[in-house]
Amino acid sequence: MKVYQVSTLQALMLGYFRAVIPVSELLTHGDIGLGTFTDVDGEMIVLDGSCYRAMENGNVLVAEADRGVPFSTVCTMEDSTPIEFGFTNSIEDLKTTLNNIIDGHFGLNSMHMARIDGEFELVDARSESGYESVHVDLKTVLGKTQRAFKFEKIKGTLVCVYFPDYMDGINASGWHLHFISDDRKHGGHVFDIVMKSGKGQISKINAIELKLPDEPIFDTYSLKQASKEALKAVEQGKGAE
Repeated sequence: MKVYQVSTLQALMLGYFRAVIPVSELLTHGDIGLGTFTDVDGEMIVLDGSCYRAMENGNVLVAEADRGVPFSTVCTMEDSTPIEFGFTNSIEDLKTTLNNIIDGHFGLNSMHMARIDGEFELVDARSESGYESVHVDLKTVLGKTQRAFKFEKIKGTLVCVYFPDYMDGINASGWHLHFISDDRKHGGHVFDIVMKSGKGQISKINAIELKLPDEPIFDTYSLKQASKEALKAVEQGKGAE
C-alpha cells in the first residue's frame, strides 16, 4: 500500500507555501488524508474522495478543484484493520492507544493512515487564513493567522496520519490528526479531544510517492533548518502561536 505526498513538511515549515498541484490532481492519488492549501489558507481534510477546506473560523467548505496544494498526504486505504475505542479523555491517550495498535502489528517503523468515526464531548482545533509570503517560516505565519476554536458534543471523523521518527522532516513524526464533522460543516487541525466512543479502520503503508515542486524557486530554500521545537510548536499550537 502506498501513500502519496505533496512536497515535505520541512519545506512547508520553512515557508514554501506555493501550489505544487491542484486539488483535482491530488484526488487522483487517494481518497483520505490531510494537508493545507496555497499560502496555508486553511486546513485540508480529504475523506471519502472529497477534499474539504476548514477556514480560520472552523467552518468547512468543499475545496475547489483548481485550488493549489503545497503540502498533503493522501492514500487509498486497503487491507485495513478495524479499530474501536471507548471513552478517551485526551489526544495523548488516543495517540498512545493508536501506538499500541501499530506496535502490536510490528508497525512502528512503517507509515499508517487511520480514520476514526466518533462521538466527541470536545474537539479542540485550529485553522488559519492565507498569508502570501516568500521565505517566511510557518511558525511565524501561524502566529499571525491561526485561530483556535472548540467544538462540543459533536459527531465526526478524525483523519490520522502516522510517520515513524526516522522520516521526521518528510512529514511530522508520530500522529497528526485533522477533524471534520458528520455534516461536513466544521473541522480543523486537532490539538486535543475528549471522545465518548469511536470506531474505524487503520492501514499500514510501506511505500511513499513524493511529489516535489517543479519551480526553480524551490531550490532557493535551505531545507535543513526547521527545528524540532518549531515543528512541535506548529503541531501543538504552543509558543509563538
